Order: sequence, then C-alpha cells, then structure tokens
Amino acid sequence: MFGVVVIHHIRNKYRMLKSVAKKAEGKIIILDMICFEYLILSFDKLVAWTGTGKTDKLKIYEDVLAAVEDHRINLSKIDDEKTLRYLSSFKRYSTERVMKSLVGEFTQNEKWSVKGLLMGECWYKNCCVSEHQNSLRCGKPEIKDGSEKMRVLMQSKEIEKILITIAR
Repeated sequence: MFGVVVIHHIRNKYRMLKSVAKKAEGKIIILDMICFEYLILSFDKLVAWTGTGKTDKLKIYEDVLAAVEDHRINLSKIDDEKTLRYLSSFKRYSTERVMKSLVGEFTQNEKWSVKGLLMGECWYKNCCVSEHQNSLRCGKPEIKDGSEKMRVLMQSKEIEKILITIAR
C-alpha cells in the first residue's frame, strides 16, 4: 500500500508542476533526470576539484556513469566484479541511491558537499578550505572565483549533454 500512496503522491506533484510550468509560458522547464547528484557525478572536474582520496571508488564511478541508460544502471554493461559488489551492497537498490552514495564519496569535504538544502560553499565561493584538514582533502580547482566555478560546472560538456537530453 505504501508504494501505491507514494507513486500517487508523486504523480499529483508532477501534474501540479506541469500546470505551473504551462502557466509560466516557457520560463519553467521540467527536467526529466535521475537526480541532481547525477549532474554532479557527471561533472568532468569533480575528482580534481574536490580532491577526493577515494581512489578505490574511481573505477566504480567510471563504470556506473558509463552504464547509465534511460534513468537506470544497465548492469549488463558492467564487467568489473568490485563495481557489481558495490551495487549489490545497497539494501534498497535504486539508481538514485547509487548516484547519491557515489557523490557522497567524492564530496566528503564539508566545503564541497552537495547534501542538504545548499551546496557546499566551495562550489560557489572563492575557497577550497576544509575545516578538518587532517581528515579531509581539498582539490585544486584551476578556477578560484565562485561564480566562474558555477559557470564551468553548468557549461561542462557532459552536463550540457545531459541538460539538452532531459530538457526535451
């Protein structure tokens, strides 16, 4: 019963959003995407900018991104045993949960985090400083200006491809 209630609730919200978008006369676009974290995960500078020490997750990250098709991870495209084990470790597996988990692995530094209501301040401010420098690393974005970092994120080739695809 819970699943039916949730799906019904989502459909009602979607109808409401479509109505609002229609009234906005093209000023609002509903994006058909997996989740926000998918955009962050697809950003080609994610690893360099955040300075993740999670090198053991890099292959999993690459495998998962390469296997995404039609809002799902096509497991038949993944040969790596470690990646398949990682995916099977989710109690309630979903593409969205995998994306959120992987982004969390690469944005553990609180200044780069994408959890909660706001993105970590290094995404949009002139910074890259961790308050816990001994336990978390920070990358080396070639761009220091916060506004420019946001522009680079949104204009990266992979993000642009995803946005074009989901805005159709």
